[in-house]
Amino acid sequence: MKRPIWIGLALLGVCAAVGVFALGTGDYPISPANVLRTLVGQGNPATEYIVIDLRLPRVLTALAVGAAFGASGAIFQSLTRNPLGSPDVIGFTAGASVGALIMIIVIGGGLASIASGAVLGGAAAAAAVYLLAYKRGSQGYRLVIIGVAVQAMLTAVTTYLLVQANLFDAQRATLWIMGSLNARSWAHAAVAGVALVVLLPIVLVLHRRTLVLEMGDETARSLGVSVERVRLALIATAVGLAAVGTACAGPIAFVALAAPQLARRLTRATGPNALPSAAMGAALLITSDLLAQRALAGIQLPVGVVTAALGGVYLIWLLGWRRSAA
Repeated sequence: MKRPIWIGLALLGVCAAVGVFALGTGDYPISPANVLRTLVGQGNPATEYIVIDLRLPRVLTALAVGAAFGASGAIFQSLTRNPLGSPDVIGFTAGASVGALIMIIVIGGGLASIASGAVLGGAAAAAAVYLLAYKRGSQGYRLVIIGVAVQAMLTAVTTYLLVQANLFDAQRATLWIMGSLNARSWAHAAVAGVALVVLLPIVLVLHRRTLVLEMGDETARSLGVSVERVRLALIATAVGLAAVGTACAGPIAFVALAAPQLARRLTRATGPNALPSAAMGAALLITSDLLAQRALAGIQLPVGVVTAALGGVYLIWLLGWRRSAA
């Protein structure tokens, strides 16, 4: 039990260190010492405006969204007992994207309407996958297969919405689909943070039952676990985390897929590892966002481009490592 705790604390330390460095880099560089002084209220007006008003909302949004995606991926991979069972593979993030795009392109709403559209779209996709996969219970492999099919159909809907939109809305939606943390405000950070505060405790409460579910449905029933009720509660929680993350930063790829796997390798613990996965997701996203801003001089990439590139490298390494091990 000590190793997951120490790994989680180490990942939180990485998040803090990268966050301080990100707050100090930019067109107006600020030393880490001055960043820390500013955060505790001892900075001058110029550094307070740059650090607190301009840069801190983006950093906090990155940390909260990364944690939401990491925890969501851990829950889905535990439920499906499949390393590919993440929300951006089995259709739930795509559903949230379609809901948000309808708000952006058709209705033209702001953050509140985009967030509500993403949550409703993710919930609708989750309900469709669950009902289509249900056959005397919802086995993990059926969730993955049906989810991939739903993902393909929702991608087609996304493409149709972009084609039908006017040029301005299409450009805005395309940038959002790529996943970006540009121009994030305190409202984005607050929405993502509240989602974590509300939903992560549910994951902790259901942790023991989730461990039993990983043994198989029959074993879980024999031990007195209400399998479908617990599974529905976990799916609803994970969809909520993924949908809010998608609403605040777009459908950022591979964080929900890679973070739980990396956390599991570091902790060597059984179970969903939701909290270490959340910390790993936060570390991955804040680091990727820093690379997106500073890797190429004079060019700011959408963070989704960086996470997709890193995720592709990770999958190639994982497949090569498993082939060598075999």
